[in-house]
Amino acid sequence: MRFRLIVFDWDGTLMDSEAKIVACIQAAFADLGKPPPGREAARNVIGLGIADATAEIWPEADAADKSRIAERYRFHYRIANRLPSPLFPGAQELLDWLLERGFLLAVATGKSRRGLDLVFDETGLADRFHTTRCADESHSKPHPEMLLQIMDELGVDGARTLMIGDTEYDMRMARGAGTDALAVGYGVHERERLLAQRPLDCLGSLPELRSWLERVEVI
Repeated sequence: MRFRLIVFDWDGTLMDSEAKIVACIQAAFADLGKPPPGREAARNVIGLGIADATAEIWPEADAADKSRIAERYRFHYRIANRLPSPLFPGAQELLDWLLERGFLLAVATGKSRRGLDLVFDETGLADRFHTTRCADESHSKPHPEMLLQIMDELGVDGARTLMIGDTEYDMRMARGAGTDALAVGYGVHERERLLAQRPLDCLGSLPELRSWLERVEVI
């Protein structure tokens, strides 16, 4: 196999959580008496840790502001907001297929550890991954630290690691870590924005992703 380790982003790549995340970001700002960001502004920061996302939307925010936004976001995401966040069709089947073929699987996400544990409890997918990293455990994307830590833990170098994600932050993280990146265009960032980061390809669905990996597996 050309690749040994496949690292997935979570939101927008395996889980269709855009609507819920946008609503929770907007609600967090409203709770602080700030004008809620528009949908596009909120979509743009999906994939970043909440502190970095807040800084993108509200550049004047200080540490206390970021902490308050994070607290209100967590409240809405975990408790108040009941919007469903389903897996994209075929996500579990793809992970099982990759495991059957001997790939190591990991997650590198802008979620907090509690946020990732929550969706693992909802989906039952925790045991599909050999390791995971979250934005509150290392530098947030696009910094390469999460990906570097995953590779170091699993003993796989950049030449045999593939990062799969739906945002330019995933693509830039992969480049910084010295790995290849594969974009999926059904998530948050537009296809043109993803292609500007020069991934190996930009695919439109999980079935396309599986077909692509089937071809690469035999290289």
